[in-house]
Amino acid sequence: MSFTKRSYPAITITKKAEAALVGGHPWVFEGELTHIDGDIADGALTDVLSHKGSYLGTGFYNSHSKIKIRLISRNINDQFDEAFFERRLRYAWEYRKTVMGGDLNGCRVIFGEADTFPGLTVDKFNDILVTQTLSLGIEQRKDILFPLLYRILNEDGQGIRAIYERNDVAIRELEGLTQGKGFYPLSGVPTPTETHTVITENGIRYHVDFENGQKTGFFLDQKYNRAAVARLAKGRRVLDCFTHTGSFALNAVQGGAAHVCAVDVSEEAVQMARNNAALNGFEGKMSFRCADVFDLLPSLSRSEGFDFIILDPPAFTKSRATVKNAARGYKEINYRAMKLLPRGGYLATCSCSHFMRDDLFCDMLKHAAQDAQVSLRQIEARQQSPDHPILWNVPETDYLKFYLFQVV
Repeated sequence: MSFTKRSYPAITITKKAEAALVGGHPWVFEGELTHIDGDIADGALTDVLSHKGSYLGTGFYNSHSKIKIRLISRNINDQFDEAFFERRLRYAWEYRKTVMGGDLNGCRVIFGEADTFPGLTVDKFNDILVTQTLSLGIEQRKDILFPLLYRILNEDGQGIRAIYERNDVAIRELEGLTQGKGFYPLSGVPTPTETHTVITENGIRYHVDFENGQKTGFFLDQKYNRAAVARLAKGRRVLDCFTHTGSFALNAVQGGAAHVCAVDVSEEAVQMARNNAALNGFEGKMSFRCADVFDLLPSLSRSEGFDFIILDPPAFTKSRATVKNAARGYKEINYRAMKLLPRGGYLATCSCSHFMRDDLFCDMLKHAAQDAQVSLRQIEARQQSPDHPILWNVPETDYLKFYLFQVV
């Protein structure tokens, strides 16, 4: 079908870029544009054409970014008015209500490209929505999107009090955007004076500092992986490494662990874990250590009695160039954990880096087990919770690997 000229400017792309779009990926990169028909302002919508002039989709253009175009539609009949964005937001919210089974006190409402809102993250922490905007096209339309989100969720009885923007990330500068954070002004809605709230996840309560906490304030993607850990924890002595807010440790206590030691290199993180333990009345069942896990694991012996170790490290790599170094880091902590565990002990281990592909992560685990002279009996292989949906044609949405093993 040949393309009929519309009101949007048009960009023709290379055959390579066309193949990627036809295959379902939503991005067109630097160097993949062959012709620009007319002037296009950064952040504006543009139609994308094949080398033969066929319509491939419409997306946000940004000359500052390496991702020149981010598609938001492949339907030539779409009109990109407020009604269009409201339909998309309602669709995303209805999806969460379905897949989370009403477990919505803490959940991800918008997951960027997976919800066709490129570069936008929206997390719901009880009565607060926290947003992070990493694309210019979305930034220019937040005055449409954010009031709609507020209205849609409140009409559904969610009691949202405010929207807080966490745009204090350097990657915004690659889009020509400035950094900053603060409450988004909603017409007629009073601005809260505090930047903390409390959420409940798996029956456990957490303080969430959405102004200063990592990313948007709390990591929601491991929700059901934490529940899987709780199911194995009864009667065990658990070592939770890289505890951060204490979430895996608290789930282990909830599951009936005999004792849990929560470790993090950050004293601030350890204090957060302590505070969350106190919030749930778990203090007597837990201990806390501020230590570098890479130093701690080699210093421990089996006499410590740990028979369940949890490894939830931060992303060791954020680019393909550093994957080999990351693999060495992952192997070191997994090898040490396997050596420390008794036969019959349990290991939970994960990676949150998209660039550490599942095949590379599994290969690392195999070599760590060989070096530790143990065998791994797989219990479960898991990924991120379904409020962070994976699009199979967009590999960037598939990032979390989580494995439960018995060491034999």
